[in-house]
Amino acid sequence: MPELLIALERRLTALASAAAQGLLVVAACLGFYQVITRFLFEAPSDWSEVATRTALVWMVYLACAVAFREGALMAVNLLHDACRGRARRVLRGFTTFSTLAFLALVAWYGFVVTWRVRFQTLAGLDISIAWAYLAIPVGACFSMLAVLARHFDPRLRALDGVASSNAVAD
Repeated sequence: MPELLIALERRLTALASAAAQGLLVVAACLGFYQVITRFLFEAPSDWSEVATRTALVWMVYLACAVAFREGALMAVNLLHDACRGRARRVLRGFTTFSTLAFLALVAWYGFVVTWRVRFQTLAGLDISIAWAYLAIPVGACFSMLAVLARHFDPRLRALDGVASSNAVAD
């Protein structure tokens, strides 16, 4: 089961990473377009700033999954390195559980907010603002999958075993 989870997560996180990178390019191009129309043509676009902001929001929430998978947001390395054996496994479990609980709350309230604003429109784009807010629960769900995969990743478990046995041998 963990192998299937890790394989699924690897593909979805790669997809989220590619989408986030694409959205960064889109946001940069839209920002450049905004500057050109505003300062060169003196006729600012009414939609490009909102589209840029929305692309950046989606980019950040999708890229969070990649950061969670790599462990870049979990700043417990000092404590993790100080622990050995069972204490390290308990710390890893606590970190995973608390992160998943937080992300579940973010996803839940993200869905609630998205549902509540579904009839409002984004100024300049004339689409539902719910499409922008949907980045919150979607990013949280991708991140929860990444956190679970990181917890069950056999490579990290092997590193924990190697670190523990080296500490005992020293």
